[in-house]
Amino acid sequence: MIQYLGLFYYLCTEMILKRLSILNYKNIAQADLELSAGINCLIGHNGEGKTNLLDAIYFLSMCKSSTTNIDSTCVRHGQDYMVLQGLYEREDGTPEEIYCGLKTGQKKVFRRSKKAYKRLAEHIGLIPIVVVSPDDSSLIAGGSEERRRFLDIVISQCEPAYIDSLMRYNKALQQRNAMLKMEGVEPDPEVIALWEGLMAKEGEFIYHRRTEYVERLIPTFQRYYSTISQGAEEVGLHYVSHAQRGPLLDVIQRDRQRDRAVGYSLHGIHKDELEMTLGGFPIKREGSQGQNKSYLIALKLSQFDFLRRTGSNTTPILLLDDIFDKLDATRVEQIVRLVSGEDFGQIFITDTNRDHLDQILRLVPGNHRMFHVEKGQFEP
Repeated sequence: MIQYLGLFYYLCTEMILKRLSILNYKNIAQADLELSAGINCLIGHNGEGKTNLLDAIYFLSMCKSSTTNIDSTCVRHGQDYMVLQGLYEREDGTPEEIYCGLKTGQKKVFRRSKKAYKRLAEHIGLIPIVVVSPDDSSLIAGGSEERRRFLDIVISQCEPAYIDSLMRYNKALQQRNAMLKMEGVEPDPEVIALWEGLMAKEGEFIYHRRTEYVERLIPTFQRYYSTISQGAEEVGLHYVSHAQRGPLLDVIQRDRQRDRAVGYSLHGIHKDELEMTLGGFPIKREGSQGQNKSYLIALKLSQFDFLRRTGSNTTPILLLDDIFDKLDATRVEQIVRLVSGEDFGQIFITDTNRDHLDQILRLVPGNHRMFHVEKGQFEP
């Protein structure tokens, strides 16, 4: 028995999405799909709705879209509501029904087996999920907030306390920033110290969880990348935080006057960075398109491995959205061999190229389903 992040994990079980019903989600007017417990392939041209179906599955796991924080933009144009329903089944046959309803101008409603959640955070982690998509390029090309979000998404799925800590930290940060922006009057030193103390307390907790996660992730990530690239390059991950400079409260308070001058907090775990390297240099500067994509896929597969071994002891659902573009044949073959292994459970794959999907299905034993996607409609 092993303890990690305050949780225990044993032999991993599966949670299979047996049936998915969609109403007015993005460009999908209506869909009702019976799904395979193995591989589900979606083939069609770009813009037809393949990615939107994957995003609906993600929404049922994470209570939000993977592409936007504004729920109303997920409602189909011209409609004022959307509904998602997933019928899941545990390995022992126990059913789990998840319902999400959203009406424009109202709060979304999530129900598990017809019982509404009081807090959506209670749902996160029940159905772990990992998505690999073209949007992942922002992890390399984007700002540090993208990389912090990557850390937060996976840790939140295996430790509910992490979500609560993030919320408290962000509230304290907002309050401190509001005081730093005050004009014509100096902030009350006792009040601003109160918010700084809360930032430090929650920040230390978040920092330690991120540190543990990255340390655990690195060897698996490097192993996956080596397999995909056939040992062609070496990759690295380096977590950098202001909390490494000493007690976080001291670090935050040290530059309060400077923060006051600029009007926001310059130090704290909201400035953490996850440095990504290829051959010892920043991959943003050194990597080719194929190397970048291989790096991101290896990173997400190591995220999958982490979730499989922690949290709810459940094998995540794996969403692979158009992942083979810009990869040479050798790397495609290695990725196919990886995801066809026994460590992976239910998988959803989208592609515009039928050859890629046929190659996967030849290598993967067991059942599968393939859907043709056109204008938001799905035909077996």
